[in-house]
Amino acid sequence: LTGVLDDCLCDIESIDDFNTYKIFPKIQKLQERDYFRYYKVNLKRPCPFWADDGHCSIKDCHVEPCPESKIPVGIKAGSSNKYSKAANNSKELEDCEQANKLGAVNSTLSNQSKEAFIDWARYDDSQDHFCELDDERSPDAQYVDLLLNPERYTGYKGPSAWRVWNSIYEENCFKPRSVYRPLNPLAPSRGGDDGESFYTWLEGLCLEKRVFYKLISGLHASINLHLCANYLLEETWGKPRWGPNVKEFTRRFDPAETKGEGPRRLKNLYFLYLIELRALSKVAPYFERAVVDLYTGNGHEDAESKALLLDIFRDTKSFHMHFDEKSMFAGDKKGAKSLKEEFRLHFKNISRIMDCVGCDKCRLWGKLQTQGLGTALKILFSEKEIQSLPENSPSKGFQLTRQEIVALVNAFGRLSTSIKELQNFKVLLQQTR
Repeated sequence: LTGVLDDCLCDIESIDDFNTYKIFPKIQKLQERDYFRYYKVNLKRPCPFWADDGHCSIKDCHVEPCPESKIPVGIKAGSSNKYSKAANNSKELEDCEQANKLGAVNSTLSNQSKEAFIDWARYDDSQDHFCELDDERSPDAQYVDLLLNPERYTGYKGPSAWRVWNSIYEENCFKPRSVYRPLNPLAPSRGGDDGESFYTWLEGLCLEKRVFYKLISGLHASINLHLCANYLLEETWGKPRWGPNVKEFTRRFDPAETKGEGPRRLKNLYFLYLIELRALSKVAPYFERAVVDLYTGNGHEDAESKALLLDIFRDTKSFHMHFDEKSMFAGDKKGAKSLKEEFRLHFKNISRIMDCVGCDKCRLWGKLQTQGLGTALKILFSEKEIQSLPENSPSKGFQLTRQEIVALVNAFGRLSTSIKELQNFKVLLQQTR
């Protein structure tokens, strides 16, 4: 892969260098810190779209939840919006609740009215979300240590996996009925369509819908790269050996094996990287405020985590070929607003499809990476709110929950790893020729 990417003025070589020498080592370090390694997720939510076709029984599909005793006290104590020391001070919370009770205007609200208020609040909260968020208070939501449950090839494939990706591509990527070629790269192509008519159609789409397809294709390519790079090569005497599988990589990405599709998929991975990189540079002011301190209960570690995160933000801002999201949704106000809402709802639907993944480990990483991308999109469309944040108090206009922060950093960490693994496969391919 070389040259300039479509829909932005950035070349692949610049991204490779920037990722290898600046981003990758730091984001790897950040992901190992307590604040970012524990992710709360509900892996038991039922699939909302079709009857559950059973969970994967392969042992590598299993996710080991983290016992409560291992979770840092600051993470365990805080609810979704509380990521600072002040917000986790239980005395302050009690005082606050007491004041609310004393200052209540009317404590005789009917249950119906209370439910309506809760619904309104939930509706307001969901307006800027691009993802269906797990309810962290659910008894089925558990903390998972991401370092102990790495994303890798589990053997999960067949009709269940195919149905998930097929539903994502065919029902959510703005495909008109006139295009017969399946968008799903796993589907067999029909007749003599070599894909060129599909790409002619794609280029004719408005930028926003084209971007949507590229984001999903890039995410799919990234996940496939992780599976190829962390493949079960052999298992002798119960000792598994994981590593890069060049044959599997070739099957999924080689131009000859994929009718020229592979390089396009990888270009979409680079495009997705640029989108999430842009979101990180845009959200920096939110974290630069003293009120946000990535609270785990260990003051020294928290300060180091924040310093490392701010260092990564400085690097993202230094990159000189960002994607310009201002070109999106820039038409007449009414049309742009309607298109943005359609974009958001399509993506939200995709986040719900992740509850249909039959392998727990694939579901965990699918949910996390989808939520990370959804958070990046939320950031890109909240620029004004981020710029007008108060310095010393939690903001009303724009907020990120701890879950969103953890998903954002880990999802970008996965993309950074994908691009690094791609360099590794280039070397391995040269050695095998």
